[in-house]
Amino acid sequence: MTDSANHPAGTATAKATGAHSRGKSFKSQLLGGSLTLLAGSGLVGVTNLAFNVVTARLLGPTGFAHATAVYTILMLVSCITLAFQVVSAKYIARTEGEEERARIFGTLLRRSWLAGVSIGLLLFVFKGLLTAYLNLPDPVLITLLAFGAAFYIPLGVRRGFIQGTRAFRPLAVNFMLEGLVRLGALFLLTYLGLGVTGAVLASVLAVIISYFAALPSPGLTALRLPAVAISFGEGLQAIVFFSGQTIINNIDIVLVKHFFPPAEAGFYAAVALVGRLVNMCAWSVVNTMFPVSAGAGTEEKDGRPVLMTSLLLVFGILSVLVFGLWLVPSFVWKILFGGQFSLTTFGALAPLLILYAITTGIYSLSSVIITYEMSRKIANTSWLQLAFSAAVAIGVYNLHDSLRQVILVQLILMVVLLALLFIPLLRARKASITAEAGEGLRLLRPLGEQEVMGEFLRSEFHHSEYDQYRNQFDSLVRNPDFSNARQNSVRKALLFLRRGAMWRELPQDTKWFEVELTPKDLARIRFFPRAQWRKVADGSFYLVDVVARIRKKLDDSAQGEFFDKLRLLSYSVQEDLVNPSVVLIGIDENEPLTILDGNHRMAAAMLNPSGLAWSKLRFICGLSPNMRRCCWYYTNFNTLLRYFKNLVRHFSYDAESDIGRFQDSDLYSPKILK
Repeated sequence: MTDSANHPAGTATAKATGAHSRGKSFKSQLLGGSLTLLAGSGLVGVTNLAFNVVTARLLGPTGFAHATAVYTILMLVSCITLAFQVVSAKYIARTEGEEERARIFGTLLRRSWLAGVSIGLLLFVFKGLLTAYLNLPDPVLITLLAFGAAFYIPLGVRRGFIQGTRAFRPLAVNFMLEGLVRLGALFLLTYLGLGVTGAVLASVLAVIISYFAALPSPGLTALRLPAVAISFGEGLQAIVFFSGQTIINNIDIVLVKHFFPPAEAGFYAAVALVGRLVNMCAWSVVNTMFPVSAGAGTEEKDGRPVLMTSLLLVFGILSVLVFGLWLVPSFVWKILFGGQFSLTTFGALAPLLILYAITTGIYSLSSVIITYEMSRKIANTSWLQLAFSAAVAIGVYNLHDSLRQVILVQLILMVVLLALLFIPLLRARKASITAEAGEGLRLLRPLGEQEVMGEFLRSEFHHSEYDQYRNQFDSLVRNPDFSNARQNSVRKALLFLRRGAMWRELPQDTKWFEVELTPKDLARIRFFPRAQWRKVADGSFYLVDVVARIRKKLDDSAQGEFFDKLRLLSYSVQEDLVNPSVVLIGIDENEPLTILDGNHRMAAAMLNPSGLAWSKLRFICGLSPNMRRCCWYYTNFNTLLRYFKNLVRHFSYDAESDIGRFQDSDLYSPKILK
């Protein structure tokens, strides 16, 4: 036993102190970086607002709508740009050596240029279709967009490198440079009489100049370094996330440009400016949070201060902006945008601005939660967001009687998305508080994997799959010798006959212990959401919640095989008639635990009238910092995909053939198996 096992109270205190210190450090980094980027984003926001105001005044609603539509297509392409940026930032933040960072940069830069040129060619090929759908005056606008897209995607890798090294000041400067170049080029090109073409060309020039000015950077020498392996899952989740984000932030402008007259579409584009301002300020927080969270410890509690601080910062930004918009008199907007934007046919500008700002702000809170999960692990919330982006597109496509209705559709969907993201967050927080209130799980002694397999097999050996093997191997299962390698091989083959797919999902670094549970520990134990437990769980799979619901159903004389089994087991557990071992899995001694084997026994013990039958059980627990990758502990799209891949990989494995080797007359003998 280690000192930490012998002195759990002292260890808990040390862990708490360390976590507190790390939390303060993360908050300091987050606040400092966020304030730097927020100051930069504020200047960028003012610059972009000035750019759009000048564009609106110079071109009018119709010309402004054309320029905004083209710029919005560039924003849709940015899902790939930002995917490269976030993957670059995540890998760079987790890497220390300069040469290794340069290799990562070179690998991603090559891939980004390939993607950028490909997207640019696609835009050029389909410029006619895009021009017609968006009611644009000249296909040359899409040609310029294609050239800008080729540079815009590699720009994400360069900014990701800066972000990953936490050089937040140069990152803010690069954002500001892009805004200033766009504004300056707009004045020059419109003065030369280029009109809408000049406005689009100004954005393209800003992207190209920002690409070459994105420093610090390993430089072109990084392109000659050997490539590194970049996880496909990391790239996929980034693309899924930013695809959803860019659709949510921009699809309404594209659809309004298609469905509404040019002047009204220009009016809506002016309203949407405030949304981009809110989103830009929120992303100053997200850009800081991502590398800080990615570089934090692997334990979930290490990252909580980062998440909570980020959410509070974004909420504060949203509150200030909405209050500021409410204070601005209506005539100010008329002065800024010009008299053409005061058309009462479309509704008052100020109320729509505030409604749009609230919608974007609510979505920004969702973005913080999703990107936090991305920084810690491969998360499934990106797919949820992608589904909602499709819902936004479908909703606006079908409900667009007025500009206000277009915004209300988005607001309702964004509120639902945020609620769906907050529910598991609050549940996890509740479970964490409950766990931290105790002293942590008490580890009695370490166990070997073979002993755990043996106990697992004892619980399974009554099933029909083992009927043909029970007579031959009963003593080997009931009275195991774990020092005998051949016995261990037989037991593993027998277990894998029924539970191989389950066991393979456990992380290879899982350490097993016999543990002692206290009544407080019961609050953080949960069932795996199998079909029969879903019917009684009612959304919460925590042991105490499920047992309370089952008890109520039993009191109401519920019938069925499931309830009859629990009634029988409740007596059997009390009388020591069943295998008392229950197998749990978790991340560490303080995080929630999931029952891997023994769901019915545990529930039945809790239901026993004595209230103490559960203390007769023996608890075995497997702990691994990588347990979230296991679908039996944390079920999401990525863990289920991993499970499916393992099923395919081991499809040809035949447990019966393994068992058959030991049934052979030459092998199955007392000398071999004893």
